Amino acid sequence: MDQLAMKKQAAQAALQYVKPDTIVGVGSGSTVNCFIEALGAMKDEIKGAVAASKASEELLRKQGIEVFSANEVSSLDIYVDGADEINPQKMMIKGGGAALTREKIVAALAKKFICIVDQSKQVDVLGSTFALPVEVIPMARSQVGRKLVSLGGAPEYREGVVTDNGNVILDVYNFPILNPIEMEKTLNNVAGVVTNGIFALRGADIVIVGTPQGTEIIE
Repeated sequence: MDQLAMKKQAAQAALQYVKPDTIVGVGSGSTVNCFIEALGAMKDEIKGAVAASKASEELLRKQGIEVFSANEVSSLDIYVDGADEINPQKMMIKGGGAALTREKIVAALAKKFICIVDQSKQVDVLGSTFALPVEVIPMARSQVGRKLVSLGGAPEYREGVVTDNGNVILDVYNFPILNPIEMEKTLNNVAGVVTNGIFALRGADIVIVGTPQGTEIIE
């Protein structure tokens, strides 16, 4: 079974958590694109969705699903998103698609965070296979870069990428994250950092993993 098939499998399994007449929180990325496609079959049963990226908004509208802004809802029943890495404690690194800030905002609105991944995203230690994205206000790029070096990382400016919020991304390489909650707090306190791609303070509640043997659900 190829990676895309495993992503589709996990995305399809997430539909069981979508309740009728609710607004669904939707993240961004290739696995989420599979979920949006699957969600199209339920478009007449749900009220709509709140999306974490402009790209996801466009895909939702193509499926005929009404898109609400985060400011129009007080809470969401569920938020469905992928991850670049996820550890056994259901903590994640996200932000490969540069939507990390909006993903954190929509995740914070949700009662339940459902993470859909293929098995290649499972790791024991965050930062072991994927660089940590940090969204930075442009004028603070060098200053934040120096701070990341002092913390033991090797930051690289993601050339040609501007986030939906008008900011830049620094990807931090060679940066194993042994205490994700503390590191998430530390990085968020650096002046000029909008947010970082560690999702530990608000980790996933349910993880759906697509594998060659079938779908694994970790609650």
